[in-house]
Amino acid sequence: MNGWQQALLVMLIMIAAMSNTTAGRHNAASEHNKAGHSASGVISEQRAIAIAQRHFKGRVLAINRTDNLYRVKILSDRGIVHTVLINAQNGAVVSTQSSK
Repeated sequence: MNGWQQALLVMLIMIAAMSNTTAGRHNAASEHNKAGHSASGVISEQRAIAIAQRHFKGRVLAINRTDNLYRVKILSDRGIVHTVLINAQNGAVVSTQSSK
C-alpha cells in the first residue's frame, strides 16, 4: 500500500467511527420531538432556555425544575439578573422578574 492509499484508509476509518458516534446521538435525541418535548410530555431544559432567552438576552446562570416549572436565571450584559418561570408542560412563560 502506498502513502495515499494508507491516508485514504485512515480517513475512511475515521469517518466510520464518527458515523457511529453521530448515530448514537441521533438515537438519544429521537425521544425529543420538534417542539422540544420529551417522551414524558415535558419540554427539555434546552427548550426552556431558548424560551427564556427570547424574553431576555444574556448568559444563563442557572436552570432548575420543580414540579411543572422551570426557573431560568439570565444575567444581562447590563448586570441585571432576570428570572423566568416557564411551564414545563407547554412552554408558556408563567412570570418574569428582574433584579440588580
